[in-house]
Amino acid sequence: MKKLINQTPKRVDLVVYPGFKALEAIGTMSVFEYANLHLVGQGRPAGYQVNISSVAIGPVQSDLQMRLEASRGLSVDDLPDTAILIGARHIEQALAANPGLVDWARAVAPRIQRLVALCSGSFFLAQAGLLDGLPATTHWSVAPLLREKFPKVDVQADAIYLRCGRLWTSAGVTAGIDLALALVEEDFGRGLALQVARDMVVYLKRPGGQSQFSVHLSSQATSHPGIREIQDWVLSHLSEPLDVSLLAAKVAMSERNFRRVFLREVGSSPLQFIEAARLEAGRRLLEEGDLPLKSVAARIGFASEQSLRKLFLKHLGVLPQAYRERFGGVA
Repeated sequence: MKKLINQTPKRVDLVVYPGFKALEAIGTMSVFEYANLHLVGQGRPAGYQVNISSVAIGPVQSDLQMRLEASRGLSVDDLPDTAILIGARHIEQALAANPGLVDWARAVAPRIQRLVALCSGSFFLAQAGLLDGLPATTHWSVAPLLREKFPKVDVQADAIYLRCGRLWTSAGVTAGIDLALALVEEDFGRGLALQVARDMVVYLKRPGGQSQFSVHLSSQATSHPGIREIQDWVLSHLSEPLDVSLLAAKVAMSERNFRRVFLREVGSSPLQFIEAARLEAGRRLLEEGDLPLKSVAARIGFASEQSLRKLFLKHLGVLPQAYRERFGGVA
């Protein structure tokens, strides 16, 4: 019989308010529940005590046809180990309706172990002045609004989640699962986090690493059928030489007209799109496998490792090997 280990569960409070995003709350809560199931199955005590917290105790209506029962009221004295602020669809209205939540975040930030904001929940931390001068992320659709309202915040709209000391922020909706998995990994190790990710059929680190809006997704949004087809073709032939004149010929356009239409439809030049696609593919190869750098370079259309290094330094500020060490998986 396995010997039980005496360990106090880490208290996690999900902070909700009227109009909070239900999927963010439920998805995040599920990560901690699966972690507890695995820990108990290993003969260990549950690692997390999860509570629903709000300004007032009682049912709180979400953005969907469901409510969560808040069992705890917000307190500046009785703090959890981790507080997770859930985002809202209509964040400006939520900010205006919940000034007490902003005041609470400002008061507890210096003393709480981890203060987390999911999706547009980052606006509460920004309103409290906690993100001034710091990198933070949010849902891509409200990132411009976060920059506009809080110019002192270093908004990084391409990130899935970011950590700056005891403050964490995440991108939209399901990115809360990514962040919660990172918390489990920090608390109990990569092995447990990987087990939970498998249970939930999600990536421990999703393909594309930190990108919440991939080249593949952006290509699907292109309205011009010819340009969309050439984008798909490029994504399937990254290992080949990709000359703009060749791409223009494939859609029966002059090179000049092709460049003009492509820029109008995609928002970037053909060469910029190809470079972004090669970067994303290179990141994925480094994250998911152990191919030699020369092979990674060849698979995305480069003749040498030097070209791969230049690409990563230009866009990410790190060398490919350093990127792999930070974001690559382990067997």
